[in-house]
Amino acid sequence: MPIIVNLDVMLAKRKMKSKELAEIVGITTANLSILKSGKAKAIRFSTLEAICKALDCQPADILEFVEE
Repeated sequence: MPIIVNLDVMLAKRKMKSKELAEIVGITTANLSILKSGKAKAIRFSTLEAICKALDCQPADILEFVEE
């Protein structure tokens, strides 16, 4: 898939655990895991906004387009 999810990188940079982020954002750890693995088919803007606020980052820090 040409969209790469770099959520693990941002979590490591912010020294935050997935469980902590999931609690802050208000999603389950299972759904966060699906997003982190790149298996998610979509993400709500409200969820992306909450992740960006929690990690103090921009959407481009999390999502990357790589041509196949």
